[in-house]
Amino acid sequence: MNIKYNLLEKKIGIVFKDKDKLKKSLTHKSFDSINNNEKLEFLGDRVLGLVISKKLLEIYPDEKEGSLDKKFASLVNKKTCLSIAKKINLEKFILTLNSERSKIPPQDKVISDSCEALIGAIYLDKGFNVVEKFILNFWSEEISQSKITRVDAKTKLQEFSLKNFKKLPEYKLISNTGPRHQPIIEVSVKIHNSKKFTAKGSSKKIAEQNAAIKCLESLNL
Repeated sequence: MNIKYNLLEKKIGIVFKDKDKLKKSLTHKSFDSINNNEKLEFLGDRVLGLVISKKLLEIYPDEKEGSLDKKFASLVNKKTCLSIAKKINLEKFILTLNSERSKIPPQDKVISDSCEALIGAIYLDKGFNVVEKFILNFWSEEISQSKITRVDAKTKLQEFSLKNFKKLPEYKLISNTGPRHQPIIEVSVKIHNSKKFTAKGSSKKIAEQNAAIKCLESLNL
């Protein structure tokens, strides 16, 4: 399978000494059950966490641990890794196969995991200084946005409802459609004397967050 990894190297500004490490970081277990990127993903997750936590301590030396933890979680989660991966078109370089051994486009989780595996491969091939520079470069926008610490919508709505009505918000599942690997969940939420606000998401948690946001907006909160 002819994948031009040099195009990815050009995109990220890093030329690997060991090209096999780069290829392995982008090989999903469906393609190769032995020589795949699972261990590199494990390593990359830890390297990413170290670099981001180190940077947050530099930016916010007086911030409390709880606030730093929220910022950290928003920067190293799968959603953010997927966003970074999309910036560099990482999905074009990932090797995956379906049950019939046919090449298929990778799913979002696979892309996100491969982003972490790539970080692990960069660390092993080029060392900490290079991988740190890579992370801080491609995460720069997200790190900048971390200056605004937002309480998640569900928590904020729950606090409002308990304070004003001594009741929790009521969430209800409306529908669960789409394929198993890409579900579309729709839920509703209401608080005391409010109308129902509905929203969708790729998981129940995300759908509930989106519904809570709509309810909060109606309250101008």
